[in-house]
Amino acid sequence: MDYTEPQFFRVMQYASRADRDVVDMVSGNPDWDPPEGLRDGLRDYAEAPADDYQYPPSVGLTPLRNEIAARRGVDRNRVLVTNGAGEANHLAMTGGLHHFDGNEILLTDPVYPYYAGRANFIGADISFVPVDEHNRLVPADVRAAASEETAVIVVNSPNNPTGAVYDADAMAEFAAIAEEYDALLLSDEVYDHFDYAGRFSSALNADSDHVVATNSFSKTMAITGFRVGYSIFPPEDGPTGALLERARTQHMLTNVTGSRPAQYAVLRALKTTSPDYYAACRHRLEDRVDDFCAALAEAGAEYNRPDGGFYVMARFPDFPGSFENVYELIDEAGVAGMPGEAFGESRRDWIRFALVTSRVDEAAQRLANYFE
Repeated sequence: MDYTEPQFFRVMQYASRADRDVVDMVSGNPDWDPPEGLRDGLRDYAEAPADDYQYPPSVGLTPLRNEIAARRGVDRNRVLVTNGAGEANHLAMTGGLHHFDGNEILLTDPVYPYYAGRANFIGADISFVPVDEHNRLVPADVRAAASEETAVIVVNSPNNPTGAVYDADAMAEFAAIAEEYDALLLSDEVYDHFDYAGRFSSALNADSDHVVATNSFSKTMAITGFRVGYSIFPPEDGPTGALLERARTQHMLTNVTGSRPAQYAVLRALKTTSPDYYAACRHRLEDRVDDFCAALAEAGAEYNRPDGGFYVMARFPDFPGSFENVYELIDEAGVAGMPGEAFGESRRDWIRFALVTSRVDEAAQRLANYFE
């Protein structure tokens, strides 16, 4: 697969040109409301004094970094607020390539295409480690693939697209492999609030100087347009402390800083949002997973029931997950999913569907009708 250009837009643009109604199950934009505290924060910010309309600290608003640090159990100095998890992942990848001796990035197959695209963009060598039959990355397979050429190992839990969730033991093993080969473990934890199995454990719990954890509020608060993410780097006074200072510098040179009103609103939401909000979002997704998987079973499809995240992968008889077949589903069934071939080789016969639409039941019925 060619990862030099974004693959999602190929499908989204095709669907936008269709001459019929299409249910979008490509994009990961939540369809529910953000926390009310976020709206309150925006309203209050509109009346802020002129000084609050100027540059915030490049590393992020201090109260927001304090709040993140307290929630993640780390020192505030390790927290860098970024323009979404995308920038956080970029800074970690480039930092790992610069700091460690190798030029290889190990990725999972299937892979979130933006990881592979970014690795291409920064000139890294790429190796893929296929998941097992349960859609999980096996630590022993990662160890077998790692070498002195490995600079970065990327893990995403809960995973996009497979829905796999890694527990504390698995994360500790991934971190140990990174230490053994003097590489960086980059743990993207953007779907951490959508853990249905109760298995999720942050890589930070491994307490390793070879771990960078990234996250954002895009999915958790249904605010993908706000672009407020963060990364947590190893301590600055430790053996890999140079990673943090380099990331701060790159962030400043590239972006100067992030959006002050967006960070202000996120901080308000963090301080005022009840756990009930996050639980309701999670339960909504669980119900959609139940309904969609039941409909896939009726359609005769093989599917993975995700342990986390909000994506389901399905395989239909004699209907590989190619771009051509996805386009056919758009034209003939009115449902847009992502072709498995966009995620790599191991699941190229599958199609990924995002369940962040209120039309999940309608889409499931359309698919059932098409494949009956």
